[in-house]
Amino acid sequence: MVIVNAKINTCDHGRIIEKGYIVVKNGLIAEIGEGSYHGADPEQFDAVGRLVTPGFIDSHCHIGIWESGLDFEGDDTNEMTDPSTPQVRAIDAVNPRDRTFGEALEYGITTVSVGPGSANPIAGQVCVMHTAGRYVDEMILSAPSAMKFALGENPKKVYNGKEETPVTRMAIAAVIREQLLKAKRYQEDLKKSQEDEDTDPPEFDMKCEALLPVLERRIKAHFHAHRADDICTAIRIAKEFDLDAVIIHCTEGHLVTEAIRDSGLTVSVGPIISARTKPELRNMERCNAAKMAAVGIPVALNTDALVFPIDLFAASAKIAMLGGLPWQQALEAMTIRSAEAAGVEKQVGSITVGKRADLLVFDRDPIDLLVKPAAVFVDGICTVCE
Repeated sequence: MVIVNAKINTCDHGRIIEKGYIVVKNGLIAEIGEGSYHGADPEQFDAVGRLVTPGFIDSHCHIGIWESGLDFEGDDTNEMTDPSTPQVRAIDAVNPRDRTFGEALEYGITTVSVGPGSANPIAGQVCVMHTAGRYVDEMILSAPSAMKFALGENPKKVYNGKEETPVTRMAIAAVIREQLLKAKRYQEDLKKSQEDEDTDPPEFDMKCEALLPVLERRIKAHFHAHRADDICTAIRIAKEFDLDAVIIHCTEGHLVTEAIRDSGLTVSVGPIISARTKPELRNMERCNAAKMAAVGIPVALNTDALVFPIDLFAASAKIAMLGGLPWQQALEAMTIRSAEAAGVEKQVGSITVGKRADLLVFDRDPIDLLVKPAAVFVDGICTVCE
């Protein structure tokens, strides 16, 4: 399949092709060229001069595990029985028939990072998946892709109500540290047993096993943090354990831009369109993403759906632009930066040879209120067509 006569914004180091083509083979981008296509491929999609971008990526949401229109029956977001649940997996709770997947696809969100909620300091394993497909296992790009940690009000509120620890920010950080230290010791004992046949391996511990990929930097550490002090705690813990961390929400990031920049961490900002509904959000500002991007922090965007409707993802980027984020950076925040935050940048996020052919065709500005793509391709298959 070939998309011809397209204006292509690759989101790959700023490369823009005013008129070009994209060759897709076996679901992957095989060639990107300028000018007219002279090949013999019988299947062609004529973009007629319209803009082609990478598929959008929501770098943090809960669709499928927090189902639209359902109460307890469709809410599998938080295992609120233990403050440390690294062994639970979002992939085991996602219902791909949740109507939100179809809404996401219709508005150009081809990939989502789906994770547990923020009730527990260690909440569980995140997965990254396409929004098109029949069942979860064929939709997955990466599982687990990250471990979800949570700081601040949410764990405090949950466990204060239970009269259990943690009820303070001190205890939240302590729960995380204790479990990571246990996993680190477990890791060391495993290594000793592998190197010395006379040393017995440690007794199997599912929580520690789940955290090994985090300690080995094979998957991301996603830290839910709104307040500036919680953001700094996330940075502190990430540094202590050498974690490949991402700050999720980062609502007061504009207050500590230097600390975030110097840490080298990525941030995933959102939901941007929201009221200040709790104390942690009292310093929420539209300029947040722009101020962080201005000092060189990689900024991704998220909707936190169902907290905010996923079909308004592009509208979120528009609000970030009203706060000062440049247009190209807003587009990249929905594509390559979100792919990086989700840990799948080698598969999706830019129009690059070898990546999956997740592509959008627009006949108007893609960053606008209620804009829909004219066509949506997932793995080179047109799933939404005009």
